[in-house]
Amino acid sequence: MSPKQDRYVLHLAWYDEEQWQLLCALVPNRGELDDTYEQWQQSARQAVREIESSGRKVERVSVDVLAMSEWCNERNVPLTGSARAEYVAQLANGPRSGGA
Repeated sequence: MSPKQDRYVLHLAWYDEEQWQLLCALVPNRGELDDTYEQWQQSARQAVREIESSGRKVERVSVDVLAMSEWCNERNVPLTGSARAEYVAQLANGPRSGGA
């Protein structure tokens, strides 16, 4: 892997079954998720294999769905795929300094 590739780590939301069930109950559009935890797990593992086979690194980020939901509520955004991706990126990269 080249040094350039090494800098690019894909952070992937990772749920245990309990968190997955909670996520399914909270998302505004249930149809955007796999039908079952097992299907999600299979899809996620396949995605990891494909990304890693291209030479990129994948870091699984365990998600607390209630904390993520609170984060969305604080920002007045729905718990959509893009909001979940932003939340996971922030988790992975740590809190950003600066601001008010």
